[in-house]
Amino acid sequence: MKVIDINKWNRKLHFNHFNALSDPYFSITIPIDVTKAYRVSKNSNISFFAKYLHDCMRAINNVENLKYRILDNQIVEYDVIHASPTLMRKDNTYGFSFIDYNGNLDVFIKNIESEKARIESTLDLYPPKNGLDCIHCSALPWFSFSGHKEPFSGVKDSVPKVAFSKAIESSGKLEMNVAISVNHALADGYHISLFVDAFQDFLNSDG
Repeated sequence: MKVIDINKWNRKLHFNHFNALSDPYFSITIPIDVTKAYRVSKNSNISFFAKYLHDCMRAINNVENLKYRILDNQIVEYDVIHASPTLMRKDNTYGFSFIDYNGNLDVFIKNIESEKARIESTLDLYPPKNGLDCIHCSALPWFSFSGHKEPFSGVKDSVPKVAFSKAIESSGKLEMNVAISVNHALADGYHISLFVDAFQDFLNSDG
């Protein structure tokens, strides 16, 4: 982790402007083509959720501004960003998880399965390990959506939020809407475009 010198940062004025707002967050919902990712997951007999979450985390870790957080009134950049998705139990409740990111998909899947087992065995809502070095995310596989709003506690937060909709087949393609919410003090639409492009590239790859 390193501290960003705000006085040398070209977004200093942007940060000061948005950080002064009571609600500095913006959210965008984007259709993503998951046709190949779904086919790869089924041909490889792996979870589609694990495949697209891994590709999402690869993309997040490729965008510097999405690794920025506000910690003790300083801007810091984490070396690695992990996943903190909600994971469902058999009784249709869920727990918050903390899944260590690994560039190796097989290792990442093992980390998901470990967290699934932990959540199924407890009524705890929060994971024993937590921090700002993650994204909060949810899969909503029951329906598609064209807009999405995250709950706001009233306390300023700098962790990006991502939500994944049901994948819908249209015109021979499988599309999944993805909503991403970020603190505008740390990132702009340009940085979201970098994430979207990287995410799509990773989804289209064989890995």
